[in-house]
Parts: sequence; C-alpha cells; structure tokens
Amino acid sequence: MDFDLSVFSNPQTWVSLLTLTFMEIVLGIDNIIFISIIVNRLPAEQQPRGRSIGLILALLFRIGLLLSISWIVSLKQPLFTVPVPWIEGGWGVSGRDLILLAGGLFLIGKSTTEIHTKLQGEEEDEHNTGGRATMQSVVFQIILIDIVFSFDSILTAVGLVDNVMIMILAVILSMGVMLAFSGVVANFVNRNPTIKMLALSFLIMIGVMLVMEAFHKEIEKGYIYFAMFFSLIVELLNMRLRKKAEPIQLRESRYD
Repeated sequence: MDFDLSVFSNPQTWVSLLTLTFMEIVLGIDNIIFISIIVNRLPAEQQPRGRSIGLILALLFRIGLLLSISWIVSLKQPLFTVPVPWIEGGWGVSGRDLILLAGGLFLIGKSTTEIHTKLQGEEEDEHNTGGRATMQSVVFQIILIDIVFSFDSILTAVGLVDNVMIMILAVILSMGVMLAFSGVVANFVNRNPTIKMLALSFLIMIGVMLVMEAFHKEIEKGYIYFAMFFSLIVELLNMRLRKKAEPIQLRESRYD
C-alpha cells in the first residue's frame, strides 16, 4: 500500500476509482436507510443535522480503517475456536467475526423493534406526545452500525484495489454523493409507510447476512442486492397503481 500520485497518470487507475466509488455507493445504501430511519426519531428541525453527522462519521471511520489496513488484515486471524457441528474443525472466531456478529444482531434487533413499533402505532403516538430521541442516543446508534458497515465496505475496497489513495478518494466521492441525496432518500422513505417497512425488512436481511458471514457462511451479495432492487421495483409499481386507482363512489339510497 502506497501513496504514489503517479498512478493517476494510468487510465486503469481512473477505471478502478470509478468502479470502487460505485461499489461504495451501492454498499452505502443500507447505511443511508438505517440512518434515515433512526434520525426520524429526532425533531424535524434536527433531522438534516443528524443525517449529516451520521454520514460524516461513516466517512471518518472508513478513512481511519483504510489507514489501518494491516490491523484490519490481522482481525481475520482466529482468536479462539468454538466447536460447532456445521463447520469442519470448529468455528475459528476472529475479531472480524465478532464485529460482524455483534453488528448483525444489533441490526436485526433494531429493525425488528422498529417494525413492532410501527405496527403497534406507537411511533405516531410518540411523535404526537412530543416523545423524541435525543441527538446523543441517535448518534450513538449510528456510530455502532457505522463501524459494521464501514468494516464491510473497507474489506470490499481492499479486494478491488491495492492503493490506499484510490480507496480514500473513492470513499470521499461516494460519501459526497450520499450526503447530497440522503435527504431525498430519507423523505421518500418517511413519506411512504410501505417503503419504510420494506427498508426495515431489507435491514433484517442484511443483519442475517452479517451473522452468517460471522459463522463463515458466505452469501453472494449480488443476490441480496438484486432481491432488494426487485422488491423495490415491485413496490414502486404498486404505489403507482394505487395512485391511479379511482376512489369508489357510493350511490345514494333512494330510500334516504
């Protein structure tokens, strides 16, 4: 890993930069969704600030991890072994596994709680009575999940390119794009309850994927993101269909 600027004279470097930036944006979508849902607990005037804080923290975490590549590689080394029947030779638990396991369980638990709250109607009651989360609690939750998402993102970056400067530029560019569109995504999710439920379901699926990866059961991420994209397209078509549907006009009874 080096910081040689001469690599930018090579067209292949720019191709790698654009590819990695696109990958970082795709991998960051779930982070934006989570931040948007968590920040929705804040008063309306604090929500843009909360989203910006969340994404800036994610950027700082990712740059910090990129500058600690050797430490990240060391996290793949097993710390101890747990005998489990589905892994031959036992589950060699590494630091990476512990981070993915904790992050996956947190994501599953938090998303399930949000779904339960929405189904029980407690979210609306909480908003009407003025019960809101504090900026400190929201930022703390964002930090926890940013660590997991940043870790997964950096592992992807390391697998695609071997130049730290390209990785850092790709992360900065992708975060700039996400900062620019985070408000649009958040408003769209919050305005459409079915989209919000779908987003929470996606987060549960991602949490399950992280837990399985912690147990060395790799899932092709392309399948996950294709399922998410396909489900989103179907829901957008349903939303368009509901808007086109004319309301039923009831006839007045002649006996009235």
